[in-house]
Amino acid sequence: MSSTRRPGRARWMVWAGVSALGAVTLSAFAQETASPEAAAPALTGDQLGLWTLFRQSFDLFTIILILGSIAAVALIVRNILEVRTGVIMPAKRTGRLIDLIEHGRFDDARTFVKRDDSFVGSVVRSAMRESGRGKAAMREAAELAASDQSARWFRKIELLNIIGNLGPLVGLAGTVWGMIIAFTSLGAADGQAGPADLSLGISKALFHTLLGLMLAIPCLLTFGIYRGIVDRICTRAMVESARLVELLPAGDARKESGNDA
Repeated sequence: MSSTRRPGRARWMVWAGVSALGAVTLSAFAQETASPEAAAPALTGDQLGLWTLFRQSFDLFTIILILGSIAAVALIVRNILEVRTGVIMPAKRTGRLIDLIEHGRFDDARTFVKRDDSFVGSVVRSAMRESGRGKAAMREAAELAASDQSARWFRKIELLNIIGNLGPLVGLAGTVWGMIIAFTSLGAADGQAGPADLSLGISKALFHTLLGLMLAIPCLLTFGIYRGIVDRICTRAMVESARLVELLPAGDARKESGNDA
């Protein structure tokens, strides 16, 4: 039970941090828009820098990318805390279950898996529930439970993949919007805008693409790494679960129904 509370508490702390960072971002945006006189002056070659360019390019697309970055950081921290062997396939509980089944203590094993929500415990519990229907039904229940557990852990990292793919698209939308503004200014000046004005507008537009890539690269990198980790741990858990299910006896319907009651 303590293993299920710890990830929940960590998740609450992560999302509390996300909320705080989001509030700070929105507050900064409100101050930026509420005080036009405090806005950054026009850029010159000597003043050009990432922070100054960031202030000049601060708009709706920038806010979306910043919030996406905050969410990505929260998801990465959550994966570090939860997506690991100690949570998916805890060595102590898995070893205890293996010991009970290998020594034929099936009643104790049945009691143990009722309190165990780990990958192996969930699969073995599902198989035990179908023991009265025969070995084939136990194997089928175990396969379904293993598929459900694998999907559950892959869903935890899938959001990183979504954010990583949407980040460059949002950045591209901001770039297109910036280019529209730059060429609209050129048209308003009857084509008399200087190269410096155009280069500044284009650089501001491309800054959105930079933010999108800075969001996408760590997200997709982390997703790729943890996809391999989840696949490796879940495969080990499935193999161990299948071995334990084969050791379970079948045809114990009355005992199973009596324990469930």
